[in-house]
Amino acid sequence: MNFPIKTLALGVVCCVFSCKGSGGPGPADPPGPKGPSDVAFWLTKGDRSVLFKKQDVVLNFSDQLNAWPNIAVDESQTFQGIDGFGYTLTGGSATLINQLPESRKAALLDELFRWDSTHIGVSYLRISIGASDLSAATFSYDDMPDGQTDPTLANFSIQMEKTDLIPVLKRILAINPAIKILGSPWSPPVWMKTNGNFKGGKLKSEYYAAYAQYFVKYVKAMQAEGIPIDAITPQNEPLHPGNNPSMEMLAPEQADFIGNHLGPAFRAAGIATKIICYDHNADRPDYPATVLQDAKAAQFTDGSAFHLYGGPISALTEVHNAFPDKHIYFTEQWVGGPGNFGEDLKWHVANLIIGAPRNWSRNVLEWNLAATADYKPHTPGGCTTCLGAVTIGNDYTKNVAYYIIAHASKFVRPGSVRIASAQSGTLQNVAFRTPEGKKVLIVLNSGGNAQPFNIQYKGKQVTTELAPGAVGTYVW
Repeated sequence: MNFPIKTLALGVVCCVFSCKGSGGPGPADPPGPKGPSDVAFWLTKGDRSVLFKKQDVVLNFSDQLNAWPNIAVDESQTFQGIDGFGYTLTGGSATLINQLPESRKAALLDELFRWDSTHIGVSYLRISIGASDLSAATFSYDDMPDGQTDPTLANFSIQMEKTDLIPVLKRILAINPAIKILGSPWSPPVWMKTNGNFKGGKLKSEYYAAYAQYFVKYVKAMQAEGIPIDAITPQNEPLHPGNNPSMEMLAPEQADFIGNHLGPAFRAAGIATKIICYDHNADRPDYPATVLQDAKAAQFTDGSAFHLYGGPISALTEVHNAFPDKHIYFTEQWVGGPGNFGEDLKWHVANLIIGAPRNWSRNVLEWNLAATADYKPHTPGGCTTCLGAVTIGNDYTKNVAYYIIAHASKFVRPGSVRIASAQSGTLQNVAFRTPEGKKVLIVLNSGGNAQPFNIQYKGKQVTTELAPGAVGTYVW
């Protein structure tokens, strides 16, 4: 985590959804008798009056024309495939989930990871390799007494994860065995670092090979627990050494580490886990470019990962255009507590759920899945105001990041493909085709007034409306 960019302070005006306008002209109901609807419509409003609820309206495609703005969806134009949507299951999140009473734990895991009924079908998770700043304390998988080292990694162990993280992951995998898991370290063991501290410092050059084997041991140890690691990044936020834990790893250093150590170590061990570079803000597209321009590193690097605490989301397209054979990922964005539901909903949907896929990202991950009401646990010096997607005490309550992800994760299943959809004024949007052939259109009304509009598809159209600040997912 580092400092967030400001959300847009747009006013939220309460407006009740209707297929007819109130007090003036509005979109008419689709012609014909009431009955089955061509389009399923799920809605969240910024004033919280509707929270990810399927709407009981009939939306049927017809030839009827009107003057409302149009969003044309064209599945003949396809872009990147989609790996999934989800959160970071921090160590603290796992502890809180695991401490819930069994009935509530089961209910929460079903609500998050199943995708039948009203469940939201989270399909991608990020976890920390060792402690993150949202762990209760700092640790690695090979901690040694002061002054001692372990270059052969004889003391490597993931035993400390068997209390909370591994049991929770096993329950998640029982619900969705195909979920993708990305691992990211905040710091290596401190004996590998120039400052001997979890906060800051660099990886000593003499330990590059040992640290590569640390990743090999990690992937194999998790696999032995039945937990496949789909991908790793070599370092969370490598340009932010002020967190606890953290480490600075400059782009040439990361290229060296991947190209000469980590990549060859994975290849020698027969590990297919993807290596994704960078994992930091969109204001430094030169960083992944440096790694991907390195011939040795590039052959082992699947793509680059981004956060959005700095820079524009369009920087992801800049990197895609320069390296079109490499994938783009979006791996972290926090919601700062206590937050503003309406403004946070608009900003995150606009920039992450819509913006990241429109700029070639294969996934979208919000930051921490769970925290207490006072934003715990966290390390000394870690994030003290990170609002979880759920708040956990004796039970759990859902926060804005839950709904942000839900609007995509439930419908845009892994293996979906982004397809073309026209932007129209304040109606920001993104469209997908699922493996089953369904079309999914996610629309945000970022304006200050209720906005009727048409969804156009294959020469027909259906008319709908979104309140100011509302998000709609349309499926047909």
